[in-house]
Amino acid sequence: MLGQLWASVAGAKIGGWRRIFAVPAGLCLVTMLSGCITADRSDLGIEIPWAYRAAPRKQTLAAPKLDWWRGFRSKELTALIEEAHAANFDIEVAIARIIEADAASKIAGAPLLPQVDFRANATRTRTSQANGGTNGSERVSYLAALNASYEIDFWGKNRAISEAAQELAIAARFNRDVVAVSTVVSVATAYFLVVSAQERLRIARQNVAAAERILTLIKQRFDAGTASALEVAQQETLVTSQRVIIPALDQQLRQNEAALAALIGRAPAFLKVRGGSLYALGIPRVSAGMPSELLFQRPDIRAAEARLVSAEASVVAARAAFFPSITLTGEYGITSAALKNLFTPQAIFYQIAANLAQPVFDGFRLEGQLEAAKGLQLELLGSYRKTIVTAFSDVEQALIAVADSAELERLQVQALDAAQRAFAIAEVRLREGTVDLTTVLQLQQALFNAQDNRAQARLARLQAALSLFQALGGSWLPPPPKDHVNVKQ
Repeated sequence: MLGQLWASVAGAKIGGWRRIFAVPAGLCLVTMLSGCITADRSDLGIEIPWAYRAAPRKQTLAAPKLDWWRGFRSKELTALIEEAHAANFDIEVAIARIIEADAASKIAGAPLLPQVDFRANATRTRTSQANGGTNGSERVSYLAALNASYEIDFWGKNRAISEAAQELAIAARFNRDVVAVSTVVSVATAYFLVVSAQERLRIARQNVAAAERILTLIKQRFDAGTASALEVAQQETLVTSQRVIIPALDQQLRQNEAALAALIGRAPAFLKVRGGSLYALGIPRVSAGMPSELLFQRPDIRAAEARLVSAEASVVAARAAFFPSITLTGEYGITSAALKNLFTPQAIFYQIAANLAQPVFDGFRLEGQLEAAKGLQLELLGSYRKTIVTAFSDVEQALIAVADSAELERLQVQALDAAQRAFAIAEVRLREGTVDLTTVLQLQQALFNAQDNRAQARLARLQAALSLFQALGGSWLPPPPKDHVNVKQ
């Protein structure tokens, strides 16, 4: 059962942590009359791992700050993310959906309270003389009354409908958090791509300058008769191939700036990204923590849980619809033919009635509604289970990417250092005329590739750190209460 699973994971109080896994079995309002009308209990059937397989053996369990994006050490990125929080249109839509869900919750909860109306009227009537009467008569009447009606919720139908709507309102809030995390990640990703394009453009222009410098030396040797036309043509090809890279990188730069502008609610013409060096950005350290903590941190898991609770409440409501509906109605007021007698005791009237309605045959409509509610419950249970397993998979993949991208960057740095030393030696010897031009050409290409590969490795490492933050839910909630039960191995 979901409740049993949660007890084994954390044992949180329902009021404190919004029943992360304590899905209610149903509502039982008047057990003496009807017994409990319960929904089918959902069996999660998922084993929660004790630790992530890809997590470092020695890792700190300290929770990161809520503004985790500051760990990249970029004031510009922080300013862009804060602006996105305030101006992103997807977040704005998600907030509007919260308002809609709250309103729907109020509407759904209205039947739990009495409905009271007030009516007042004054009427003057005159009989017609066209029917053979001699004297037409006039009559005046005054009335003021309160009307009230209330459905006794013996079977918990109205309360279940209200709870279903309340859980959907909770889900709307978590959906807003999902959108907010996704927006932050999208802003950071676009910013990293802009800075990466800037870095690779600088490298490409430096490589063009280096290739042109070598081309000048080869032409000098050609003029001296120590180099062939083929060697000049080969170097010219290399120079051209480096120049071709620049337009493509410039396109990436400007397109990512435009995408970033849309994320913060601006037209591209009003945004200029300063950027900087890709290597000036920090790589924040983040601990994955315990897998059970993911159930608190991921807003998509908590949204799926709230939708499942709503579906179970809907099953309760659909089952309760088979039972009789008991409604009390009453009217109390004053009426008189003379205004001066309207507020006298003789003008008082009242009416009290109790109504009972029992469905007998409705063409299997109620049965169909119950089956549809159960089907939705099963659908959302499957979605809930998939969300949890996908969350664990996301974290594992992100941890693997963090570790491997760090190792890849370390190896690319070594490769770049070696390529730079080899090219520097080859250029000196080319000036001295003691090196084969084919060797110089190969070392140039190796250096240019190593420089670009290192920049891409740095970008991959930044994106891996970003993916881990996203996989963990983006932001962290306060620690669980002290009375939580730890998971046993």
